[in-house]
Order: sequence, then structure tokens, then C-alpha cells
Amino acid sequence: MERLASRILGVAVMLASGAAVVIAMDWPLKAKLFPISIGVPVFCMAAAEVLWGLLRPDARAAAMDFRLSDHLPSKIAVRRTLAAIGWMLGFLMGIVLVGFPMAVPLVVFLYAKVQGRESWGLSLGLALGVWGLFYAVFDRLLHLPFPAGWIQTWLGVA
Repeated sequence: MERLASRILGVAVMLASGAAVVIAMDWPLKAKLFPISIGVPVFCMAAAEVLWGLLRPDARAAAMDFRLSDHLPSKIAVRRTLAAIGWMLGFLMGIVLVGFPMAVPLVVFLYAKVQGRESWGLSLGLALGVWGLFYAVFDRLLHLPFPAGWIQTWLGVA
């Protein structure tokens, strides 16, 4: 059954991906290629999900059902939902503060260490692997320039 939380998430994804596309329109071609090529399909899929939920016959009844989960207690579902939102917001803040190339491995490391409670070695290995893949694909292969984060700009190293 479609849930209100699913629709709220769909609209939030539409807003975030739409904002990313609109913001990227003023960037140089190589810089805007990534957010546009990802943002447009994500926006379309989120819009389809929201519309599908609204056009289903049982959508009105489902819209009044505020439960986040059918199989978990409400406190656990709310805690997990808030944790996921917190990680997403943290990732966005990381992108703004240190830039995309540094935020990706940093968030992978922190998520593995804090949320996943993994060992230091595995957390560092995952972060280094993601950084290497990110560097190889986006920097070396595609030559995509990413805007510097606020911290690099403030320090004058960008």
C-alpha cells in the first residue's frame, strides 16, 4: 500500500534533482554534464512514482495512513528514517563544504565506521576504493571539473 512517506520522499527527490539541474545550467558544459545527466532521469522517475501513487484508486485512503512501516514499531521506523535523512543532509553539506570529490569518500568512510560499525581497515579501504573509482571515472576518464567546496574557496586552495 502506498504511504504518505513515499510521496513526501518522491516530492523531495523531485525538488532536489530539479534544483540540481536548474543550478547546473549556468555551469560550464563539462561541469554541468554530470548533474544534468543524473538529475533529469531522477526527476522523471520520482515524478512517475508520485503520479502513480496519486492516480491509483486506493491513493486517497493511503494518503491518510501515516505509518512509515507495516512490520516495524513506529519508534524504530522513525529513528531509521531520521538517520537516513541525516546521512543525506550530511552528504549534501559535505559536498558544499569540501566539494564532491572529497565528500564522496569522506561520507563512505563515516557511514561505514559510524552507521555500519565496521573496522577502521574496512572503512578506510572502502573510502579509498570509492575515491579511486571516482577519480578514475570522473577525473581521468571523463575530465569532469567539479566546483570547489566552500572550505577550499575560503582557504584559497581552489
